[in-house]
Amino acid sequence: MGQVLGCVQVDQSTVAIKETFGKFDEVLEPGCHCLPWCLGSQVSGHLSLRVQQLDVRCETKTKDNVFVTVVASIQYRALAESAQDAYYKLSNTRNQIQAYVFDVIRASVPKLDLDSTFEQKNDIAKTVESELEKAMSHYGYEIVQTLIVDIEPDVHVKRAMNEINAASRMREAATEKAEAEKILQIKRAEGEAESKYLSGLGIARQRQAIVDGLRNSVLAFSESVPGTSSKDVMDMVLITQYFDTLKEIGASSKSNSVFIPHGPGAVKDISSQIRDGLLQGKSIE
Repeated sequence: MGQVLGCVQVDQSTVAIKETFGKFDEVLEPGCHCLPWCLGSQVSGHLSLRVQQLDVRCETKTKDNVFVTVVASIQYRALAESAQDAYYKLSNTRNQIQAYVFDVIRASVPKLDLDSTFEQKNDIAKTVESELEKAMSHYGYEIVQTLIVDIEPDVHVKRAMNEINAASRMREAATEKAEAEKILQIKRAEGEAESKYLSGLGIARQRQAIVDGLRNSVLAFSESVPGTSSKDVMDMVLITQYFDTLKEIGASSKSNSVFIPHGPGAVKDISSQIRDGLLQGKSIE
């Protein structure tokens, strides 16, 4: 009904291109406009001023000969003040933007190796945005934002990268484990050394106590029984301890059979051996 009466409506965030007998006349802002069709006025088309997004997938090769697919997201919009250029100068805006993105990415990525491509994706995005801004501004379009949203290496390359990363982590784990075992062995050796040192101190004190006890026993016996020598008292004490030991071995239920020289002549030899052993132990201390 509006067209019959020569009235047209332009929606918000949209402009309309008015032509008179096929020639550009003016840009119609949002609202209601009167177009007398009988005078050759008509709306040629509409142009959206909203921000649009174009996702571009570009396959290229890095400096170290790895093929990757770079996914770029381009956000752009038409400028109201340049609506005439945006409507008439480009027949396919999306294809034009895509061509510029391909050109810039395929000129930038081959200068970088794979790792640098991941690290410098923001720089690549800025380069793409700068080149697009210079090119599309002549056609009435503004580049709002350019993002490199993904970099996809070849499947085999991705698998190899994961294996390299896994091997590196396993190597670090093995190194840490070996270092921990080394520390444990060192601490264990230090503990054993300290234990043996303390055990040696205990044995030395035990022997010293035995010698002191025997000396006190010899002195007390010599004073109580006149005419006895220290050697006689010592032999008697050692023989007494010898028989006490045999008694303890026989009384123990878990003791094994022990075969030792035993007889009237052997007792003297045993006392001599015990005495010599104690004297040697004392001299070592």
